Amino acid sequence: MVGRTVGGAKGFAYSDSFKAAAAKGEKWDEKKLDAYLADPQKVMPGSAMPVNVADANDRKVLIAYLSSLKGDAATPAAAKTSAAAGSSDWRQDAPGVRHRVTVADLPAPYATPSASNGPGVVNADKAAPKVPAGFTVSVFASGLKGPRQIRVASTGDLFVAEAGANRVIVFHNSGGRLNPQPENFVSEIRDPFGIAFFPAEKPQYVYLSSPTSIIRAPFNGGAKETVVADLAPGGGHSSRDLIFSPDGKYLYAAVGSAGNAGENLGDMPSGWAGAHALGEAWSSESGRAMVLRFDPNGGNRHILATGIRNCVGLGIGPDGSVFCTVNERDGLGDDLVPDYFSRIQDGGYYGWPWYYLGSHADPRQKDRRPDLTDKATVPDLLFGSHSAPLGFTFYHAPAGAKNAFPAEYDGNAFVALHGSWNRARRTGSKVVRIVLKDGKPTGEYEDFMTGLVIDDSRVSGRPVGVAVGPDGALYVSDDAGGKIWKIENIK
Repeated sequence: MVGRTVGGAKGFAYSDSFKAAAAKGEKWDEKKLDAYLADPQKVMPGSAMPVNVADANDRKVLIAYLSSLKGDAATPAAAKTSAAAGSSDWRQDAPGVRHRVTVADLPAPYATPSASNGPGVVNADKAAPKVPAGFTVSVFASGLKGPRQIRVASTGDLFVAEAGANRVIVFHNSGGRLNPQPENFVSEIRDPFGIAFFPAEKPQYVYLSSPTSIIRAPFNGGAKETVVADLAPGGGHSSRDLIFSPDGKYLYAAVGSAGNAGENLGDMPSGWAGAHALGEAWSSESGRAMVLRFDPNGGNRHILATGIRNCVGLGIGPDGSVFCTVNERDGLGDDLVPDYFSRIQDGGYYGWPWYYLGSHADPRQKDRRPDLTDKATVPDLLFGSHSAPLGFTFYHAPAGAKNAFPAEYDGNAFVALHGSWNRARRTGSKVVRIVLKDGKPTGEYEDFMTGLVIDDSRVSGRPVGVAVGPDGALYVSDDAGGKIWKIENIK
């Protein structure tokens, strides 16, 4: 490395600043390397290096190692870069960058002020999405009004909850490709979100949710009927995702909390704990912050799990496990509390509002539920705080799909991170990939579609739902941009 021409190795896609340095015949020396490692973007604007090496001694050790290397430059490879552990923001994002957040990384509550930083949305031309080499991204549909959850039926048809228009639309499968002209499926459904098909293989009904109820409509068209009339009260978190168990016996429904951190709960009613599910809340939060289970006709209501502030996305993993994406609480600082993606256990309690990520007590609920200390389940995978994970899918391309992803992606989860208002240094507005091992996330996630963040106050899109089309492409709804993105494998 030391003594070589800057930007001189063949086969690499260098930025303009590297190309200019190479044209001048500049060489790497210890001083130049130290400056570059300390602040890559300042020394070489446009560099793909996402993080700096802040410690001077660490840079000295690294430069000594680079000085010891001899021989030809390495052949370019699809190397993966890891962002700094714990906290990261959009500046570190790029396709292939890996992130890992652990409980050990958690700061104390209020380590930073609680930000109020809702994103301004600008035209996508100012920040087009980026995807890994071998893939391309394009706009499949535009001009939609708040497209939220999206699901693909076994027929290959793509259903979209167009919340801003209070309707659900469908893009039909035509010979292994989606027709870009949608048809109306169901109108006059307030703020729709959840979409599920029953039975899965040969659907007769499409189940849909509003903030307060679950309805179903015949798959091939017809009058809708109410299945669950009193799913939850209105107000607060309003998305109600739906998913069926693989055998079709159970319908799962997610119900988010009414408030942020149980501010209006007051004292626990006498005898409450013994008569209700572990961690079930009361007052305005009664029947909230949980995942429910019903039979297909809406009967036999069962509380699957509690203490889940806002499970926005529901899905079934490769081994049949129920998974949730969860938006955790606000107001404790930039790096609390990490959102998560996890298997949901029957009878499980996940902490909200008294605890988070195990036995970490929320200071706003201090000493309110000592009986729940050490009762909260630690989720499988943590995202950067205020990433706002929403919809997700486990990748499986249909047989014969024309744009199927490489085999290494099969069974991976793709999750839409919507982004939040409660962080000074913006994060989210991207799609990430999660690899599972033996049915469980490894704890690491990898950027897949990035580039929608312009700066800490502006974005050009906010992903919501993710689905695999009949062609094997990945479709991503964007409620801020009013569009659906299409990511194709072009290898």
